[in-house]
Amino acid sequence: MTTDSPHVDQQIPAAPAQVDVAISVRGLRKTYGAHVAVASLDLDIVRGEIFALLGPNGAGKTTTVEILEGYRRRDAGEVNVLGVDPAKADARWKSRIGIVLQSKGGDSELTVAETVRVQAAYFADPRPVEEVIGLVGLTDKLKARASSLSGGQQRRLDVALGIVGRPRLLFLDEPTTGFDPEARRQFWELIRQLRELGTTMLLTTHYLDEAEALADRVGVIAAGTLVEVGIPAELGGRHLAPARVHWVEDGQRREQTTATPTAVVHALSQRLGGEIPELAVQRPSLEDIYLQMIGQPA
Repeated sequence: MTTDSPHVDQQIPAAPAQVDVAISVRGLRKTYGAHVAVASLDLDIVRGEIFALLGPNGAGKTTTVEILEGYRRRDAGEVNVLGVDPAKADARWKSRIGIVLQSKGGDSELTVAETVRVQAAYFADPRPVEEVIGLVGLTDKLKARASSLSGGQQRRLDVALGIVGRPRLLFLDEPTTGFDPEARRQFWELIRQLRELGTTMLLTTHYLDEAEALADRVGVIAAGTLVEVGIPAELGGRHLAPARVHWVEDGQRREQTTATPTAVVHALSQRLGGEIPELAVQRPSLEDIYLQMIGQPA
């Protein structure tokens, strides 16, 4: 993997001073022997937003998230999560954090209701169990054993366990791995509902369409460095990149790369007398930009 992407030296903009920040990181560093897992990372995540952290395996995103969750110690840097340094956090801080791990935990012989009720008992002011189960769409599975649920239903139960304590910040680690397309769309709708309740979410995912569908902003991490942060539509300048215009003319497929696709389409329409056969206008996808950033061929 190459690490000399032209984006690596970009300065990561801090959130505006007037914005309420849920997570603030400056100069985060973590090493394992000679291996640098995270190198001087800066990041702000605003309260109420869904932030997606993207990166290949070994890029440092899991280490970063575990430091933010308070599970791993850093070597250097400043970290503030909901106003507290996670390395010094107490039980009260932990009660404001929800975590949905990558591995499914729904293999219990307890029922769905019993599983959520046990988790709720750890919190001083949990959401009502039936309300939480309704939020994740498992009302009809209230009395079903957790071990009998499908993969998608178990992930919904994982989220129920993560939100029953009314967390202000929810960490979601690869939440839809192994889902079929329908289950993934249903899960996305659940995440949007949680956001409407005011929950800030940090999502890690390998699915670029998931990040594009859910995230207000995305950050790309490669070789322990945060390459760039931006809204999905503009990451890496993709909204300004040249477009490819495709069409069929005289029985042949044609293509033109241009910075002014609207002008090209207008000229084609005039030349062809209206409709343009098999017209398509494409700019680089989020996947194209992501692969470029992490030094992989598209």
